[in-house]
Formats: sequence, C-alpha cells, structure tokens
Amino acid sequence: MNTAVAPKVQVPDVAGQITYAMRSMGVAPIPRNYELFYEAYIGSNPALTRELAALGSQATQAELDALGSQYFTNSPARVFDDAHSRISGELDGLLRILRQEQNSLESYTRLLGETHKRITSKSNASVELIENAIELLSKATGDTMAHGERTVEDVVQRSQEMDQVRKELDEYKRIANTDSLTRLSNRRAFDDRLAAVFNSPGMRPVTALLLADIDNFKKINDTYGHPVGDKILATVASVIRSNVRRDVFVARAGGEEFALIIEGNTPEEVMAIAERIRRTLETTPFKNSRTRVNYGPVTVSIGVCMASSAEDAGELYSKTDIALYGAKNAGRNCTILYEDGMQKDFTKSWLIYKA
Repeated sequence: MNTAVAPKVQVPDVAGQITYAMRSMGVAPIPRNYELFYEAYIGSNPALTRELAALGSQATQAELDALGSQYFTNSPARVFDDAHSRISGELDGLLRILRQEQNSLESYTRLLGETHKRITSKSNASVELIENAIELLSKATGDTMAHGERTVEDVVQRSQEMDQVRKELDEYKRIANTDSLTRLSNRRAFDDRLAAVFNSPGMRPVTALLLADIDNFKKINDTYGHPVGDKILATVASVIRSNVRRDVFVARAGGEEFALIIEGNTPEEVMAIAERIRRTLETTPFKNSRTRVNYGPVTVSIGVCMASSAEDAGELYSKTDIALYGAKNAGRNCTILYEDGMQKDFTKSWLIYKA
C-alpha cells in the first residue's frame, strides 16, 4: 500500500471557472443556470456544451430556459410546480369537504337544540309532539350519518390522490439523483449526502470520503471512442458497487471520478476497502466480447480523508481531492490517505448545485 506524502499540487477551482463563464456571458447566477453550465463544463453532454457555447455572450434567460427544457425534460422547477399545483388543488377540495361537514354538523346541532326545547317545554309535552320530535331526529341523524360517510369517502379519495403525488415526487427525486450512465447517485445527491456527514459529530471519526479517478481515461476515449469509454465507466461503477457494503454511499461525482462515503470504519479499514477496489479493478478484464479487443488494463487512483480531519464538507472534499492528486503524482494506480501538511490551500469547490 502506497502511503507516500504527495507534493503540493494546484487544484482547479471548478465553481470559480463556472462562475467566471456565467459572469462573462452576463448570465444570472441562479440554480437552473448553474446546472446548465455545470453539465456543459464536465462534458457529459457534448451537444449541450456546443449549443450553450453557440449562444455567445448575448444569451437571454428565455434561451437558457429553452435549452434547459430541451436537455433536462424533468427539470426541478417544472416537476415541483406541477406537484405544487396538484397538491394545492387537492387540499382546496379537502377543505371544501370539511367545511361542508362542519356546516352539516352545525345544522344538526341546531336541530337538536330546538327539539330539546320543544320536548322540555311544559306546554308542548304531548305524546304526539314527542313522537314527531323523535321522527324528525331520526331522519336528521340518518341524513347526517350518510353525509358523514360520503365525507369520509371523499377525504380518503383526496388523501390517496395526494399520496400518489408524493410517490411521483419520490420517484422523480430518485431519478433526478441518479446518474443515467452508471446508475449510481449523481453529483447532486453526493453534495447533499456530503453535507449531511457533518450533521452527526459523533460519527466523524469513523466516517471517510473516498475519491477514485480512472487513470488515463482521456487516452481511452481518444483511442477507442466515447461509446467504449461509457462502457468502461459503467463497468468501473459496477465493480466499485460490488466491492462495498450496501450501506456505503457511491456516486459518480463527475466525468471519470467516483465518490464513496463510508461510515463506521477506522482509517485502516477504509484504506483496506479502497485497496480492495483498486486491486479488483486492476485485475478486471476490459475486453470487447465480439472483437476480442482488450481495452485494459483499467486502473484507478484513490484519495481518502477521514471526516475528523475537516471542519466542513468543502474542506473534506478538498483534502480528499489533494490525496487523490497525490496518488496521481505518485505514479497512479495507488491509494493515498490524507495527512496533515500535504496542503492547506483548499481551492476546489464541491458545492455546485447549492449555489
């Protein structure tokens, strides 16, 4: 296991570059615009990158939104606006039902009061009056009970419809947080999960962030083409997922970089997990089953940092990234654990979707 101390490296400021590009084009720094520029920056959709660049420095918000609608068919704003409208409509209907029920009960209460007065009045104590009162109350009670049953049915129906909206939102969230190529969590989900690490101070000493980056991936794409590169990304994702516990959070953080948040393990145990992943990938065959072309070997460089070594999510990501670049500089295909003193200039931002 290689635990060499990495030389000081310069880490690119992704957020800064995106912000600069948006400022240069006069684009408002709002979340949906960040999403467009982030996807264009990481190059996951070349067509989007070309069309965004073609807008030049005079892009209007309407043009940006049109581009977003084209490439992000389930945009968060559209999905949540639709869900909000549907839930609001169901709640309005439910309130109308409850108001009607309240009016019905108030009418019934008034009838009970009037009947009570008639029965208790000495001047109206005849048997006939009592019989009429009982008949009136029976009919009113029957009507009220029937109305109540209809109310219950309406409330149940409304509740079922709102539950369906909730399920649709849950499914949308799952899709929105999943990388379509690797089926792992995406960068958006990773940002949320990484921030949550620091909500439980007691877990920090046994929680680690692991970043794994495929070595020489650009050369693979240049040599064999992007379709082959995509298959290799999917295979690497599968190997990583199969070599960790089910409760380990695994995401494609962007491009050929994968992120794992491992909870409940010591630094030594985390390093053993990282080495298991690295060795498995090193020995995994990457061949075309039809042409027998060998695309391998495919290796990864891995950086690891314990959450206890950082004050917040941004610093944890930066220190892990420094360890990763140290592994690259140490010759690739190795694992390095962050140690104090490697570097203290944390410049690479992890927070893209939160801006």
